[in-house]
Amino acid sequence: MQQATVTSQTTQPFNLARPNDIQLLVLDIDGTIAGASNNIREPVKQAVRAAQATGVQVAIATGRMYRSALRFHHDIGATLPLMAYQGALIKDPATQTIHRHWTVPKHLALRLLDHFEQPELYSLLSIHFYMDDQLYVRELTPASRDYGERTGVEPIPIGDLRKSLTTEPTKVLALSDDADLIYRLLNTLRDRHPPAELYLTTSVATFFEATHPLVNKGTAVRYLAEEHLGIQAANVMVIGDNFNDLEMIEYAGIGVAMGNAPEGVKKSANWIAPSVEADGAAAAIAEFLL
Repeated sequence: MQQATVTSQTTQPFNLARPNDIQLLVLDIDGTIAGASNNIREPVKQAVRAAQATGVQVAIATGRMYRSALRFHHDIGATLPLMAYQGALIKDPATQTIHRHWTVPKHLALRLLDHFEQPELYSLLSIHFYMDDQLYVRELTPASRDYGERTGVEPIPIGDLRKSLTTEPTKVLALSDDADLIYRLLNTLRDRHPPAELYLTTSVATFFEATHPLVNKGTAVRYLAEEHLGIQAANVMVIGDNFNDLEMIEYAGIGVAMGNAPEGVKKSANWIAPSVEADGAAAAIAEFLL
């Protein structure tokens, strides 16, 4: 197997797990196993297959839509339920069983939309509502088109997004090329919506995301490990690259942050892998599982 160049380090102290301690490996997609090419590079695929050959099960946890994440699930040969929308939807592609679907209450989605559509923000944000694994937008902006191209999902423009709220959205997303604007938006809305009301995060610096308050990748991975597989956190390894990965990094027995992760994410990790473009996920798998 081609080995990535390791420029990594341990951050948080922990007892090094033996390879047979880890029974579940959970991978983020964007910035972790998929970089600029929007595909999983061969060294990472080989490392995943080698881990699976030792008996480790592998799963995906992503902020992406379920149908956008599905090809990555198949690319790594996963057989477990897929955790999409930050874990708001946990669905088994093999059986179509929905293990969990937690949505944003309609009145809170409307409050978010009211905030986004203030005059000073209206032209600066592209708003996405996700219902029934479909993407609804106010209009097709350059940001929405780029998002659709990368995710392989065609946005559906409907004008007034309030018309789409015939059912509760799985997720609400606001995009802007201005990362500072998204940072300010996150802080403002966290002041208005406590954690018991909404889970607010960023998956990349330009994506503000809102989901049901109990949703995050940590609760999703905990469900998959403890309720579905009957194992504990000590038996879980995760790899992620952004703030929406924090909860699962903190939960897992081995939490790995990519070299391209923000410093705040790296500080919570046990180990720092090389960047996504240097096949850091492959290096982490080699370090702990092979």
